[in-house]
Amino acid sequence: MSIEDRLGELGITLPPAPAPAANYVPFVQEGQLLFISGQIPFGPDGKLAYVGRLGRDYSVEEGYQSARLCVLNGLAQVRAALGSLDRVRRIVRVGGFVNCTEDFTQQPQVINGASDVLVEIFGDRGRHARAAVGSISLPLGVATEVELVVAFE
Repeated sequence: MSIEDRLGELGITLPPAPAPAANYVPFVQEGQLLFISGQIPFGPDGKLAYVGRLGRDYSVEEGYQSARLCVLNGLAQVRAALGSLDRVRRIVRVGGFVNCTEDFTQQPQVINGASDVLVEIFGDRGRHARAAVGSISLPLGVATEVELVVAFE
């Protein structure tokens, strides 16, 4: 089954690839690796979702959903770069950032929102190395940001 078909089976529709918000490019290809710039939680309607901090404004489950939105935006960038997600050989690395209070320690559970959906979509090719880091602030005040490194054919 193609990855594009798998998205349909899971009921996942990727949003259009978001435009960069500052002086950077949304992705860079180096050899057979694709580096996706940090993606924030734009919802399916194109509006920013989950503005606030974990441990104050959002629960772990809400943060999980925010990270999921971030990675779906990241996959939209992958599709824009490669033409099709079927070219993805492996998700190599996920970098996850969580806007949280200083006493919040559940960053890994929040970033599982990104990791879990990658494994749902790609199976074993979606298993990856990862960092889940707490931050006192993220761009536009969002709760999460996710970056990707993807190997492709």
